[in-house]
This record gives sequence, C-alpha cells and structure tokens, in this order.
Amino acid sequence: MAYYFKEASHTFGEYLLVPGYSSDKCIPANVSLRTPLVKFAKGEEPKISLNIPMTSAIMQAVSNDTMAIALAKEGGISFIYGSQTIEEQAAMVSRVKNYKSGFVSSDSNIMPSTTLGEVLALKQKTGHSTMAVTEDGTPTGKLVGIVTSRDYRISRMTLDTKVETFMTPFSKLIYADAETTTLSMANDLIWQHKLNMLPLVDKNQRLRYMVFRKDYTDNKEHSLELTDKNKRYLVGAGINTRDYAERVPALLKAGADVLCIDSSEGFSEWQRITLKYIHENFGEDVKVGAGNVVDKEGFRFLAEAGADFIKVGIGGGSICITRETKGIGRGQATAVIDVAEARDEYYKETGIYIPICSDGGIVHDYHMTLALAMGADFLMLGRYFSRFDESPTNKVRINGTYLKEYWGEGSNRARNWQRYDLGGDKKLSFEEGVDSYVPYAGPLHDNVMLSLSKMRSTMCNCGSLNLAEFRDKAKLTLVSATSIVEGGSHDVILKDKFRGND
Repeated sequence: MAYYFKEASHTFGEYLLVPGYSSDKCIPANVSLRTPLVKFAKGEEPKISLNIPMTSAIMQAVSNDTMAIALAKEGGISFIYGSQTIEEQAAMVSRVKNYKSGFVSSDSNIMPSTTLGEVLALKQKTGHSTMAVTEDGTPTGKLVGIVTSRDYRISRMTLDTKVETFMTPFSKLIYADAETTTLSMANDLIWQHKLNMLPLVDKNQRLRYMVFRKDYTDNKEHSLELTDKNKRYLVGAGINTRDYAERVPALLKAGADVLCIDSSEGFSEWQRITLKYIHENFGEDVKVGAGNVVDKEGFRFLAEAGADFIKVGIGGGSICITRETKGIGRGQATAVIDVAEARDEYYKETGIYIPICSDGGIVHDYHMTLALAMGADFLMLGRYFSRFDESPTNKVRINGTYLKEYWGEGSNRARNWQRYDLGGDKKLSFEEGVDSYVPYAGPLHDNVMLSLSKMRSTMCNCGSLNLAEFRDKAKLTLVSATSIVEGGSHDVILKDKFRGND
C-alpha cells in the first residue's frame, strides 16, 4: 500500500514570521548573512562560504559568465549552466576567474601590425578598450606598447591605420616587475602616476599581468565580494550524470570552485555513481553539490553518497511543470522544513554539517527570508535573477512594457535532455518546463541590495543578527486564505488605478 504523509505540503506563501524580542543591537547594519556553501566537520570552518545566501540557478536563461561576475561582486555565486558544450562552459568559467584577480591575464591582445579596424572589432567583441600590444599578439608575448581609446580618433584616422603608429610605446609606459610587485605596491603605483592600468612584465619584457584602477575601485564599492585566496571571483558550474568524466576535468582546469549535479530528481543511483567518481578521481577537495530532493530519505541518500551540499525542491519553479505533467513534487516550504530536520539529525549523529539549498518556490522577497528561517542555508534563484540586465537573455518590448525572455531547462527550447530524460535517447520525451517572459527589473546590484535590506530588517524584527541565530529563534505560523488577503492592501481604491484619467 502506498505511503501517505499525514500533513499536507505547504508553500512559502502560507506562512508568516511572528516577531521576537529585538535588542538595541538588532539593526540591519549589524546583520551578517554569511553562510556555508559546502559541508564541514564540527569545530572546523567550511572550505567555501557565501557572504550572502544567494546562488543563481543552473539555467541557460540565468547563469552565464556575466551573471557570475555580477553576483560574485555582491557576495553570492553562480553555477554556470551545463547544457552547452564542455568547451563553451569551461570558457565561461575561465572568463569569470580571469575577470578580476588583482593581477589579470590579458585577454585583448594585438600586434603592432594590427589595424585600427581590427582594434575596433576586438573592442566590440570584448568590451575592453585597453589592449596590450605584444610582438606576437599573444597574452604573454614581449610587450611593445599599449593601446587605449585615448590613443586614436576615428574621425581623423583610416581603418587600415597600423597600431604601431598610434600606440603608446613601451619606452613611455610605467610598468612593474611581475616577480616582486605585490598587489598593494601595484595599486600604489597606479595612484602615484594616475594610471588606469599598470602592466607587469618579467625580466625579458614579456607581459605577465595587468592591474586595473577599476578593480581597486570595485573592491571598495563591493565590500562583500566573493573571492578566492588569489582575489579571483568564485564561480560554480553545473554538471550532469552523463558526461561527467569529460566535463569535470575541463571545468576544474578552467578554475571552477564548486560543482553541482543538475538534475530534476536527485534520489538516484546515477547521482551516487557521479559523486563517487569525482571524489575518487579528483579528491575530497573538489566540492560537489547534488539534488534535488524533497524529504528526509532523499537527503540521507545524498549525504551518504558524498554530496557537499544538497538542493531541495521539485516542481516549485515558476517555469517548471513537473508537478502537472508527472504528479511528482512537494510544497516547497514543507520540503525545506523536512530536509532541514534531516540535516540537523545527520549533524548530531556524525558531526558533519551538510548545507541545504532551497531551490524554487520563491515568488516574493519575503519568501527568501521564510526559506532561511525554515532551515535553508542558502537559496538558488532562477526567475529572480533572469529579470536583470546581467542575465544572458534578450530584453524585449511588448505593448510598451519591457520584458526578458525566460525558459526552463525542461523546455524544448533548452533541449537539456541530460537533466530530465531517463532513457538515454538524447531527446526530451515530453516537456517539464515552459518558454516565457518575466518583467524586466534593471541592474542586479540595485535589486539584490533591496532584497537583502528587507531580509536584514526582518531578521532584526525576529531578534537575530546572523542566519544560524535566525533559524534558532524564528517563530512561524501557518495562515488561512482569509488572512493572506488581509495581509495585502484591501478595502481601498489604489491611486494607481486612476492615473491617466485626470
């Protein structure tokens, strides 16, 4: 006979937080949102932590290198989508790791014989106006000059003008020794000589690195940015249970800091096999998340299989139709509560803490805070991030309103058969996701700051200054359908309804 859960499953929208005592220390500026990303033993520090509890979903419409850079600046991490070629995904990871490391490897390189037309084309492709001129046009060739947009005037030069005629030659450059110059010393030279960029060369005048003034400025403006020991942005990557033997080494070589198995349902022997292969061949230092699951049994399976974090949620995403096509899933709030209990029980038994990630079911900002109160260590967000400038999709205007395209990995558009299909025929048997639009919301920074501000304020109302304390102190109550209506504006006529009718 089938097993029946006694309690109905609930969504975030069916809960509210009940305020707790707030001391005079409970102000948003004092709240820390730092949270572990991967498992750790009691008394130890996790190898990787997030400065904000946000990750972007493993989706074509969400997480590319542009999104990863923008989110890392704010203190979160992106998982570059895996439903692309291994080479393309590794290249995205590499671009994130090389975007800003204090010491940046040059990725816009030209030769003295390069023409102005080629310079303009390269600028259009990379977005970089500062280009290293090396003898052979390689990133580590002998540096002979630098070209910036200040070195040429399009209106007074022909497109076939050679770089050697307008570049700033090496003899006039301020540069530093790549072997002995620290980042602090490089920044001092930049400010002393009012430079935008300082090249670092070896004893043979070969270019090794470039240090940019904007990177120093960015660091000051993004105090929570998430970086590794070499000051490079952290980035994750999605993998599947099909081609992991070829994909994983390429991603690690490109610099991926953490991996995550991307699957619609994680309570599977395929995930155990994938986790075992990675840890046996690349060691325990390679961190791999797994999922998705919705109950204690699923958590325990992946914990014992070696997952470094576990994703929770099936069918709760805004573009996911798994529940209506297959009848599989669970209300996201109930799933998070149940799996969080399993995590805590596992920690008491083993002394190993495995973070859980709430993936799906977030509609409003306050749902994020509820998920964290219910036990999630961090969140994975798709629709939320898809609305921003930094997502990889097109912005379109329909009936005067700006929208962004957003599609699920289970849609025919994504063609991500590795994530859903169980038969191995390299095609989707049926769709589990839709192709849609979401309202355009502007830049990531502004929106994330607003969401985090709400989160910190709510935590203060509950008397909590960090996420662990919040989970311990939070008081949650189920609400009725009537009280949900009561919670919004009601029994008034909103002024917005009458705008334009004056």
